[in-house]
Amino acid sequence: MSDVLIATDADWIFDDVDAALSDESTRVLRVRRGRDVSEAVRKVEPDLIVLDLQIGNMGGIATALNLEQEFEAGTTPEAPILLLLDRPADVPLVRRWDVDGWLVKPLSSFRLRRAARALMAGETYEEPSGLAS
Repeated sequence: MSDVLIATDADWIFDDVDAALSDESTRVLRVRRGRDVSEAVRKVEPDLIVLDLQIGNMGGIATALNLEQEFEAGTTPEAPILLLLDRPADVPLVRRWDVDGWLVKPLSSFRLRRAARALMAGETYEEPSGLAS
């Protein structure tokens, strides 16, 4: 069984990710705040972490940077991180921080599954250049 942990306070984003990735071999678990992600990762040890760019008062980039520091320190088990961006203009920020993968909203099931498969296989994933540059 694979576990995907998503951090979002937006119900529609959780619903989209859950519908796209949940099946008999994958479950999607949710936290609503960026500051809850580290503890959830330590408890669940997910195969993939999905972070919404806007999560309350600790956004996706801050959460990803915090997780990367914890991965390096060995205090939190490593997992690939997929950031969900609000708009193409957010892409330069994500490229600057060298995240594992990203998608620009609105989301589609096909793109979510493709990104999740790539990241869980140890690859990176970026939107095709026609969607965000």
